Amino acid sequence: MRGIRTTGPLLVHATKQILDNWGEDGWELVSVIPGPNPEQLVAYMKRAKS
Repeated sequence: MRGIRTTGPLLVHATKQILDNWGEDGWELVSVIPGPNPEQLVAYMKRAKS
């Protein structure tokens, strides 16, 4: 079974809070890459289909 995947912006000053919010909704962090500017990262996440 293939899960659902998404990306989301991560602000450097609020990374933990943002990831905690995604985690509460069932998302699992797969990878983090640099974003378009130094204050932002891009998170790749996945979760099982409901």
